[in-house]
Amino acid sequence: MCVYIRRSTDDEHQPFSLDAQRAALEKYVASQPDWTIVAEYEDDASGATTERPGLKKALRAAKAGLYDVLLVYRLDRFSRSVADLLDLITILEASNVRFSSATEPVDTGGPFGRMMLQLLAVFAEFERNIIIDRVKSGMTAKASKGKWAGGTRPYGYLVDPDHRLVPHPGEAPILRDIFRLYTRDRAGTRAIATALNERGIPNRTGKKWSGHTINRILDNPAYVGDIAYRDVYVPDAHEPLIDRATFQRAQDIANARGDTQTQRAMSDSDYYLTGLLTCPQCGQRYIGTSANGRTRRYRYYTCFTRSRYGKHATCTAPRLPADDLDQLVLQALHDFYATAEPVLAAMIERAHAQRDTTSDDRRAELGATAHQITTIEAAISRYHTAFENGTMDDATAGPRIRELRQRLAQLHTRHAELEADLATQPAPPPPATITRIREHLTTIMASGTPTERKAAIETLIAEVRLTDQGIVPVFKIPTDTTMPPPDPDGGTHDEPPVRTMVRSVGRLGLEPRT
Repeated sequence: MCVYIRRSTDDEHQPFSLDAQRAALEKYVASQPDWTIVAEYEDDASGATTERPGLKKALRAAKAGLYDVLLVYRLDRFSRSVADLLDLITILEASNVRFSSATEPVDTGGPFGRMMLQLLAVFAEFERNIIIDRVKSGMTAKASKGKWAGGTRPYGYLVDPDHRLVPHPGEAPILRDIFRLYTRDRAGTRAIATALNERGIPNRTGKKWSGHTINRILDNPAYVGDIAYRDVYVPDAHEPLIDRATFQRAQDIANARGDTQTQRAMSDSDYYLTGLLTCPQCGQRYIGTSANGRTRRYRYYTCFTRSRYGKHATCTAPRLPADDLDQLVLQALHDFYATAEPVLAAMIERAHAQRDTTSDDRRAELGATAHQITTIEAAISRYHTAFENGTMDDATAGPRIRELRQRLAQLHTRHAELEADLATQPAPPPPATITRIREHLTTIMASGTPTERKAAIETLIAEVRLTDQGIVPVFKIPTDTTMPPPDPDGGTHDEPPVRTMVRSVGRLGLEPRT
């Protein structure tokens, strides 16, 4: 005969340990004449499913004819689902194997035992459903009090003894860095995951990051201090790691990137502001459209929702005249660089202030990285000592040492990056750069091609915001390689200028007259 034991994943409601079941079954078998245990299988899994390694082995052994009776301590150790139980019994009977319970009058060798089997299976499933409801009610009650309902903790937090989320000193700076990369530097989720993996930073489970994991982090309201579980939502339940404006910005970016129509930026169309305008009503991007009149072609920027669904669209945002808007934004860009130095100086001062707010996180990450470097170096030393003493062979120590050295190299790289970042300060672009850009804009305003004008806007403007007060371009801080100077003879370039990605500086710009 064969014995099967299972420990429930719900320890609070399952007092039967594997050892206790094993001892009880051995005692029961000893009391039965001519019974001998020839096999034992165990699982540490939920009885709600049949996808259990030990159970599968027991069924394969039954089909192979290795035993003639399968014994369990209690019916619910075998299954808590009536449908699954009947299927399992069918498999055993097809293999000429009886099913029996040590504590219940269940034995498929007789009609009474089969009847009791089905009755007890109904009660086992009922008990399981009661447990599930109790657990859900308990988790809902904890969530309604602003506590962590249960399950895997969010990255960046620890769960204290009172079941409340508290910041994780080593993970919180990384969490804030993830949001900064996504909302400020506009990095994609896969790019962020790659950057973290290259820095040697593991995720919560100690494995490598993926874009899916980053997506789940960016969408988790726990990081603004809220608890959300089923129908329960408790704001300001614990200390936030991200401010609400940054979290909402991340949601807006994710929604915009979710539509393929938002990937039109940097296109070769003759619409200068392609990909830079967002509809203030529905959040979709504005796209270039046109209409033919009697004597000319009229160009517009139209909300994607209105353009696609026409008069049936729920968005009523107006169309914007493309010719006028292109010229206004280009003129605002030219006027800005006519007197850019004092404004850029103010932006650099703001960048310094922003840097001061994040420097603590950088220093915390620097300290955590240094600690990890020390820990890994000590681990490598221990492996070397064990190998030299003959207590560990090369086949065991070698692969682990190589893995640790790779991680150590990543940590050293990140440590150097953090030190360099803390040592450098934002600086205004050189005066020669401003002069070059100013002269280039003057040239293309006078005689530039549409391609050159579009390239200048894409290079120097992060976005164009539509507000109740007017149209507000958001400029980027230029670098010394942002744009080449005009040709010495005053002509324009045959090829569009090189577009170097530069940082946006916030809500700046000139509001055009309407």
